[in-house]
Amino acid sequence: MSIRIQNVSKRYGEQLALNQVNLEVKSGEVVGFLGPNGAGKSTMMKIITCYLPPTEGEVQVCGFNVMEDPLKVKRKVGYLPEHNPLYLDMYVKEFLHFAGEVHKLPQLKKRVNEMIELVGLGREQHKQIGALSKGFRQRVGLAQAMIHDPEVLILDEPTSGLDPNQLVEIRELVRQIGEQKTVMLSTHIMQEVEAICNRVVIINRGHIVADGPTTDIRRMADAGAVILRVEFDGDETPDGLVMLPEIIEVQPEGGNSWKVKAKGGTDARKAIAAWAQQNDRLILTLNEEEQKLEDVFKQLTANR
Repeated sequence: MSIRIQNVSKRYGEQLALNQVNLEVKSGEVVGFLGPNGAGKSTMMKIITCYLPPTEGEVQVCGFNVMEDPLKVKRKVGYLPEHNPLYLDMYVKEFLHFAGEVHKLPQLKKRVNEMIELVGLGREQHKQIGALSKGFRQRVGLAQAMIHDPEVLILDEPTSGLDPNQLVEIRELVRQIGEQKTVMLSTHIMQEVEAICNRVVIINRGHIVADGPTTDIRRMADAGAVILRVEFDGDETPDGLVMLPEIIEVQPEGGNSWKVKAKGGTDARKAIAAWAQQNDRLILTLNEEEQKLEDVFKQLTANR
């Protein structure tokens, strides 16, 4: 087990940021850690990386307790905070040498060159960090987080503020890293989680409200409801459609298209086709739409 979190709470004065959180992350998992602002994501990550102590509970990383063996934990963990703390006056290669010296790495020159190649900093390695774009600064931050070859990588909003091209590049880099290491990734970009992560944990107001494989979490939207898009030949309103026992709701989409919310566990397409035949309506298109992770996130974190 790479990360084990047991009954962890964290208070800032009277504010309860985390409330009896329990979570386990296995070796090799890529976990998307999601939640609205103020939900407790960054606090939990800072506890895992020994930057903050928990008020209650226990956290272990690779078998080491964060309170009892913080140095051993830090050797196992690489951390990229939301606000990437870089020395802007240092050169890329100089900074990575500095980071490696902190970890007392052998063959440091070789390791720095490996990191520069891995994160794609070859053309930028002799530049000052302050002269780099945000995308390349994020690459420098990833390189320093991995310089000591940690088993666990904690990434807090690694693509925040990047343009679309930079976002794709960093996302692909994180995906490659996730093939070899345990990764916990915090982000507000749902497409990023669906592209990279094989597991999703959603936290809200200090509580974990969902935890499971990405495909299973998607099915939680509207308690497993199925969304269909149907287009009829003709602009008559399909009033009788909502009366079918399989149908929950029918909403206009514009033109002759309609969004149909159907009960999970039923094949509403057959019911819609039969209704159309009985009412002399011609169906032009009828497609089932996969529920989005964003839909589940909104339902689990709104007004709670």
